[in-house]
Amino acid sequence: MELGLIGLGKMGGNMRERIRRAGHTVIGYDRNPDLADVASLPELVTKLQGPRVVWVMVPAGAPTQQTIEELSELLSPGDIVVDGGNSRWTDDEKHAALLAEKGIGFVDCGVSGGVWGLQNGYALMYGGEAEHIARVQPIFDALKPEGEYGAVHAGKAGAGHFAKMVHNGIEYAMMQAYAEGWELLEAVDSVTDVREIFRSWKEGTVIRSWLLDLAVDALDKDEHLDKLRGYAADSGEGRWTVEAAIDHAVPLPAITASLFARFASRQDDSPQMKMIAALRNEFGGHAVESK
Repeated sequence: MELGLIGLGKMGGNMRERIRRAGHTVIGYDRNPDLADVASLPELVTKLQGPRVVWVMVPAGAPTQQTIEELSELLSPGDIVVDGGNSRWTDDEKHAALLAEKGIGFVDCGVSGGVWGLQNGYALMYGGEAEHIARVQPIFDALKPEGEYGAVHAGKAGAGHFAKMVHNGIEYAMMQAYAEGWELLEAVDSVTDVREIFRSWKEGTVIRSWLLDLAVDALDKDEHLDKLRGYAADSGEGRWTVEAAIDHAVPLPAITASLFARFASRQDDSPQMKMIAALRNEFGGHAVESK
């Protein structure tokens, strides 16, 4: 099968390589000419034989919007666009409608796998019409992990990115739980080897996971994480998950708390804790610390 791939960064570049290893032809475009196979989107489209399939792997928001709008003018009826970035599901619905007006199909695909995807495969969650999914299926099969699982047709346009959004929300909460457990173990004098405790959990426990394996790898490189600053950014999916929960009146206390914990990590001197310290001093005479 022949595929056009737009966006050849850390994810897109490895995806191109994995698809090629499966025997498919990939023509890639990126703003960085050192990564690209062609010099422009128009050239990419002209090099693909119709009916075309073009996969977009660019940042969510304006970059994706601009790319899909440009493709809507370059592609022909019967072609298909796949958005494999981290777009919001509500954008997918708009993009599907925009392309449908031109007779162009649309598939949204949440992709998980990160820097390990080239070797291990990518978990794929895709949404769209069955006929469009079927056209792209050889590429999905090339990207997914070996075995029975790792890919799902989640529903209509937008369902793939919604599923990936929830996946990332769960990831937030799982990482927060591991982090809190690690900090508590480090705080207790009687515990002498926190890293080996984490390592022991990799087999035979109900909390074993790939995230736990990665935590042990990180501790092997820096046993007490002394080289890192306690700062963690949040991607859009975490916020969107909490917003969707509010819209649908679904309680997500663990995921919401993990998102707020990331906000707290950005404060070197928490304004909230200043007020709490002041109040404790006022009503109970508790000690406060001055800068």
